[in-house]
Amino acid sequence: MATVAAVKAPTKTNLIYGFAPYQAKPDEEYMNSAQLQHFKNILNAWKQELMEEVDRTVHHMQDESNSLPDPNDRATQEEEFSIELRTRDRERKLIRKIDSTLKTIDNGEYGFCEECGVDIGIRRLEARPTATLCIDCKTLAEIKEKQTGG
Repeated sequence: MATVAAVKAPTKTNLIYGFAPYQAKPDEEYMNSAQLQHFKNILNAWKQELMEEVDRTVHHMQDESNSLPDPNDRATQEEEFSIELRTRDRERKLIRKIDSTLKTIDNGEYGFCEECGVDIGIRRLEARPTATLCIDCKTLAEIKEKQTGG
């Protein structure tokens, strides 16, 4: 099993959804129960934040849906609602991805590249907790995407 190197102490500026970066111990096994719990906490906090934003949007749209007499004001409001709904749709998809990631934690598959099986890495996962590819495989996928145009 791979080990994780120790890192510097956390500061307030580098909290991840309210959690300090994981402090690995020397010779600690990769994706042990403490690390998995750390990522579960991050993912659940992220999901909760997104769900609260959905609730705020619903309340905002209900509160603001009064009929405005001016057609320009109505058009502006409708455009704002449209943008907000597109944003919420992206967040809804992200919530599904978070749920899927939480399942990979429960299945014991979290933290390993889907393509090559190597460790994705603690810092990469803290930057993007839903990552499924190591940085090398992700880079190759992006290069292929650019070459094929899609």
